[in-house]
Amino acid sequence: MSATLSPAADAVATLSCEPAAWLAYRLKRRSGDVVAFEPAKITVAMGKAFVAVKGAGVVTAASTRDDLEALTDTVLRALQRLKPTGGSLLIEDVQDQVELALMRSGHHDVARAYVLYREARAQERATLATLEAARTGASAAATTLRVRRPDGSLVPLDLAALAQRVAAACGGLGADVQPAPVMQEAERTLYDGVAEAEVDKALLLAARTRIELDPGYSQVSARLLLDSVAREVWGETVPAHDRQSAYTTHFAALIERGIAADLLNAELRGFDLPRLAAVLRAERDEQFDYLGLQTLYDRYFLHIAKRRIEMPQQFFMRVAMGLALREDDRNARAIEFYELLSSFDFMSSTPTLFNSGTPRSQLSSCYLTSVPDDLGGIYGAIRDNALLSKFAGGLGNDWSRVRALGAHIHGTNGESQGVVPFLKVVNDTAVAVNQGGKRKGAVCAYLETWHLDIEEFLELRKNTGDDRRRTHDMNTANWIPDLFMRRVLAKAEWTLFSPSDVPELHDLYGNAFNAAYEAAEARTQTGEIAHFKRIPAQDLWRKMLSMLFETGHPWITFKDPCNLRSPQPHVGVVHSSNLCTEITLNTSDDEIAVCNLGSINLARHLVLVESAQGDSQAADAGAFLTLDLAKLQRTARTAMRMLDNVIDINYYAVPQAAASNARHRPVGLGIMGFQDCLYQLRLPYASAGAVEFADRSMEAVCYFAYAASSELAAERGRYESYEGSLWSMGQLPLDTLGRLADTRLPGELDVDRSQTLDWDALRAQIARHGMRNSNCVAIAPTATISNIVGVDASIEPCFGNLSVKSNLSGEFTVINQHLVRELKGLGLWDAVMVMDLKHYDGQLGAIARVPDWLKQLYATAFEVGPEWLVEAASRRQKWIDQAQSLNLYLQGASGKQLDAVYKLAWVRGLKTTYYLRTTSATQAEKSTVNRSSLNAVQSGATPASAGLSAAEQAILASALPASDVKFCAIDNPDCEACQ
Repeated sequence: MSATLSPAADAVATLSCEPAAWLAYRLKRRSGDVVAFEPAKITVAMGKAFVAVKGAGVVTAASTRDDLEALTDTVLRALQRLKPTGGSLLIEDVQDQVELALMRSGHHDVARAYVLYREARAQERATLATLEAARTGASAAATTLRVRRPDGSLVPLDLAALAQRVAAACGGLGADVQPAPVMQEAERTLYDGVAEAEVDKALLLAARTRIELDPGYSQVSARLLLDSVAREVWGETVPAHDRQSAYTTHFAALIERGIAADLLNAELRGFDLPRLAAVLRAERDEQFDYLGLQTLYDRYFLHIAKRRIEMPQQFFMRVAMGLALREDDRNARAIEFYELLSSFDFMSSTPTLFNSGTPRSQLSSCYLTSVPDDLGGIYGAIRDNALLSKFAGGLGNDWSRVRALGAHIHGTNGESQGVVPFLKVVNDTAVAVNQGGKRKGAVCAYLETWHLDIEEFLELRKNTGDDRRRTHDMNTANWIPDLFMRRVLAKAEWTLFSPSDVPELHDLYGNAFNAAYEAAEARTQTGEIAHFKRIPAQDLWRKMLSMLFETGHPWITFKDPCNLRSPQPHVGVVHSSNLCTEITLNTSDDEIAVCNLGSINLARHLVLVESAQGDSQAADAGAFLTLDLAKLQRTARTAMRMLDNVIDINYYAVPQAAASNARHRPVGLGIMGFQDCLYQLRLPYASAGAVEFADRSMEAVCYFAYAASSELAAERGRYESYEGSLWSMGQLPLDTLGRLADTRLPGELDVDRSQTLDWDALRAQIARHGMRNSNCVAIAPTATISNIVGVDASIEPCFGNLSVKSNLSGEFTVINQHLVRELKGLGLWDAVMVMDLKHYDGQLGAIARVPDWLKQLYATAFEVGPEWLVEAASRRQKWIDQAQSLNLYLQGASGKQLDAVYKLAWVRGLKTTYYLRTTSATQAEKSTVNRSSLNAVQSGATPASAGLSAAEQAILASALPASDVKFCAIDNPDCEACQ
């Protein structure tokens, strides 16, 4: 192949590449020689690959030359993430990134040829090496290498000790996970005089490169990383079999060290530290995969001068102790909380994990504010954003009260510049206050659909136009009243107002809003309101969806379901949701809503039970998997206690948040690992069985969460604003569907209302004891904590069976261990399957040898019709007192499909939706799969929405023009949902 490529070398070599940043890097050749790293050679190599596939003249084309420069830049950035401080790179490191860049950029024919060429050359080298070894009897391991210690001295490298570490890391992971290839790969990266720190990196990187071949190597990588972390934390090498003793020995000293460094709350000394140390379970470190442990190491473990001071089990105990500080028996409760966290049955949200047990323990996840219509109030709200963001809070701001562009200002007799200039300041504040460097500051602005600035608001995330009126870093969301959706369906007109002329609309919803809005429209006819705009409602809806499709914003959320189904209508109004659209709490000038989050790992709550004869779910002759309701009840009870404790322990950066949280005590218990459950239950996501499991599992979670809150009320007292709430009236979330139905016209609400548990008994319990928390359940995205515990995020379908996930810790190969287990059982797991999964973006649809039933079970997010996600979400929403972060996925979506999906979400009673994820048409076509098979219901399945009523069919009938626009990268490390 190299001979074929050589004619293009001169043409390719003329492309430029900036080398200045690469002086700290070296390239280790396969011969063992270490030479200077030359970025320009990457461009040359890729140019040769293009020539091999497309002909010698291809590199003279300007478009190809631009592609090569862009690809080279992509590869270089990936290598910098791999080794941010410089060091030795292998040729294989570079080639891996070239292969990945070619595939991600859509040059799949070139990538495939490149992969096959690499494989052929690797086989040639292996054959030659075997022959040479047989001829000479030599072994690469016989060469004596030396390691450079931090003091500059050189000592012999103990390869035997390294081999023992690798063998220990591979232990118990099956016959397909072998230490030899890891060791061989590591040895090739080592050289005489290698720095001591580079040796551990060499072992880790060698294991990482094999994750795509077998998910067991992810655990190997985690164990090798754990070796390094143990040495960093404890100051000595501690083999895995000795770590239980080390945990016990070092625990108290590490607590004291953290207190001395002002990293830990001095109150932690008051715990029985020897007792807590004795219950730490070192074997639970074996649960981590590489992504989970690396994420904890990079972002969660406390450190002094960049040196970590806690191991995983000490980290979980530190979090548990922080949450138990106000308990009567704090030691027993800390142990109870530790057991839940360290078992991965439940995980607290990121702010809680960051800050629990620290001197300033800001543990809450979400803050919701309502911005007043005066200059002092606006900048006060921006100041509050900065203070809340500083300590890792995510923000949702309601801007619907701020007067519109052109509205009269009485104090100056001038005209308002509207909402947008202030949102630019909010955007820049979020960038400036980056949560202590742990994650980017994040805020979402909400605006009601009747606001006169709504059209400009829709364009805030566009990359064109006046950049002074763009907000590229913050999120936006539409806050849509039902009346607007009714006008869209009727193809009627819609009127936009400045809130300074119609201030009453902000606090109204349902029929009261409808009456006030129509009265305001009548005032435009009499001239009483002169500053307004009337447009076709359908045109505004089209623009909403077009901007959502093009820019990913604003999200679609619904004002009336959020308010009519809120348990707290007697004390205020829900004016917005939060950063991730799952929180629906009241806000006002005096109260900033706060919510504390945590999620049950649903995949850890399945149990194998004996089945009745003929049971259709039977996994074998006599048993099937189902939800373990007893365990789920225990988990919910402890989790709700932990979440309730946050309210009293929490550090509040602003007084309005403290007042609101103490008065209403809302929490948000959620779930993750829903997709993992479906794999184990043998239920495709696009199936009636999966929708039913969504219903039954959420019914159980909510039942036990509400029961636990009532039990806490019996023990600790009711929340302050309980009287007058829907809880106090015996109305549970399922009952509030009636309140919503009363304001909808026939055909505008169709929600399944089936139930299986004894909700009357729960109503009676709440009548006796009340509730400790005004709100109890919300399903958050869980993007990072699901990485920690190693399951699919939240309620999401699998994004890709083999993919590369990017976050602030770097790039990680993620492979579906459930699928690999299946393919091994069928004799289909081999190097060709790995290559095919890479080529087809982790999708099975185009791989002929994979059986159809497996393709259905392991369909990825873009292969599952979005209506299935809506149907499952609707079944959950009927039980939830808040909302859920619901991402929707569309493959090469058309405007017609987009229109239908979001109208279906409204009909099915959803409160909110979150990100819309799409892929471009070129990505859909490159796999040579018929595009109709993507985002389509799988063969033999019928969506629950197929039998729509005539009224619902009419709702879904109006459509937008078809469009294929790519706008959102699922693994964008700057996206808060990916954190």
